[in-house]
Amino acid sequence: MQSVITGEMLQGFEEKFEKDPVNRVAMNATVKNGINASADNFRARRDTRHDFSVKVETGEITNQKSSGRCWMFAALNVMRLEVMKKLNLKTCELSQNYSLFWDKLEKTNYFLESIIETADEPLEGRLVHHLLTDPLCDGGQWDMFANIVEKYGVVPKDAMPESVSSSATAEMNRYLTCKLREFACTLREAVKGGASEDDLASMKEEMLSTVYRMLCICLGTPPKKFTYETRDKDDKFVRVADITPQDFYKEYVGLDMDDYVSVINAPTADKPYERMYTVSYLGNIKGGRDVTYLNLPAEELKRMAIAQMKDGNAVWFGSDVGQSSSRDGGLMDLDIYDVEDLFSTKFSMDKAQRLDYGESLMTHAMVLTGVNLDEDGKPNRWRVENSWGKDAGKDGYYVMTDRWFDEFTYQIVVNKKYLTNDQKKLLDTEPIALKPWDPMGSLAR
Repeated sequence: MQSVITGEMLQGFEEKFEKDPVNRVAMNATVKNGINASADNFRARRDTRHDFSVKVETGEITNQKSSGRCWMFAALNVMRLEVMKKLNLKTCELSQNYSLFWDKLEKTNYFLESIIETADEPLEGRLVHHLLTDPLCDGGQWDMFANIVEKYGVVPKDAMPESVSSSATAEMNRYLTCKLREFACTLREAVKGGASEDDLASMKEEMLSTVYRMLCICLGTPPKKFTYETRDKDDKFVRVADITPQDFYKEYVGLDMDDYVSVINAPTADKPYERMYTVSYLGNIKGGRDVTYLNLPAEELKRMAIAQMKDGNAVWFGSDVGQSSSRDGGLMDLDIYDVEDLFSTKFSMDKAQRLDYGESLMTHAMVLTGVNLDEDGKPNRWRVENSWGKDAGKDGYYVMTDRWFDEFTYQIVVNKKYLTNDQKKLLDTEPIALKPWDPMGSLAR
C-alpha cells in the first residue's frame, strides 16, 4: 500500500478533475459564491410552507444574541405560555439574565465539588482534562434548567433585564473560567498538602463569594422580590405586586418539573432503546436532579410531541441545527443544499454513525410550536420557534421537514402522561451512566 502522495497520483487527480466539465462549472460557481450559495436548492425553498394543521399560540420572538443560552430561552419560551394564559396576555418574556446568573453560580459550585472529588485523578488524565476544558460554558440541558427554576424561580424580563455581558457572554466567561482554573489548581494543591474537609469547604465558600461578586458586576444583582405590571389582551392593567421569584413561578407558571421527562433518539449500538441514561459529571446544582434521558425510536418522539401540541402545549427540543439548514427563509431540510451533486460525492453516514464518529450531536435547543399532518395523520413538516431574533428564518420561525427530524433531532421534553404505561415503568429503572464526553452529554448553546 502506497503511504505517501506521489507526483503520479497528483497528475491522475488533475486529469480526472479536468476531464469532467461539471467539475469546472462547480469550481467557478463555488470560488465566486461559496459552497451553500452554489448548492442552494430552489425547489426545496419553493416547496416550503409556513402553514400547519396543528399550531400552538406563542409570544413574540426572542433573541439570545451572542450567547449560548438557547436552552434557557427555549425553556422560558415554553413556560411563558403558562403566564400568558393565566394573565390573559398577548405576549410576555421571562428574564434569561436571571436564570443565567444562578446557573453560573451553581455551575461554579458543581465544578469546584467535582475538582475536589477528582483530586486524586491525574492532572493529565482524560477526566480532569474534560472538567477543565470548559467549566462554565453557557450551554445546558432541560434537567439543569429544571434545577434552576425549582430552586430560584423565574422573573419577568423587566425585573432583571439583559446586560451587555448576558447578551454577549464571551468576555465574562473568559474571566470566570480563568478564576475557576485557578481555583482548581488551588484546591488540588490543598488536597495534595493534606487539607481537611473543613479547610476545603472554607476555601470553596470564599471562591464562590468571588464568583458571586463577579457575576453581580457583570449581570446585576438578582431581585429577591419584584412587582410585575403590564396590560392584558383587553388592555386591562395587570399588577402582580411584591412577589418572590419562587412564588411567581409557582403561581403563574405552575409547571411541576417532576411531570416532565427528556426523551432522546440515539440509535447507536451502545445505547439500546427502552433504557434510561445519565451522564457522569454533567449538571449544575449539587443535590439537584440528575440529567436523565429515556432512549426511544424517533417515531415515539414524534408521537408524543404531536400529542402535547394537540393539547395546546409547546415542546422543548434539541437538535443539530447547523446541519442542512438555512437562516434565509428558515428551512431545515435534507435537500436544502445539493452538495452531493456539487462535489460529485455521497455523504453516506447514518444517524448512528454520525454520533459515533463525531459528525453530529445535539447543539441547539428550540421549541416545537406546530406540525402539519397529512391525510393519513402523518407529520410532514414541523413549526420551530427559534431564539435568534426576527431576522433569522421567517420572522423568527423555521420549518423543519419530517426527514430532517429523523436525522438531526435528538431530544424532546414532554409530559409523562404522553408515555405509554410500559414506557412510564422504565422511568423508575436505574439509569446507565455514560462517560462525561459521550455525545449525549452535549449541551445546547
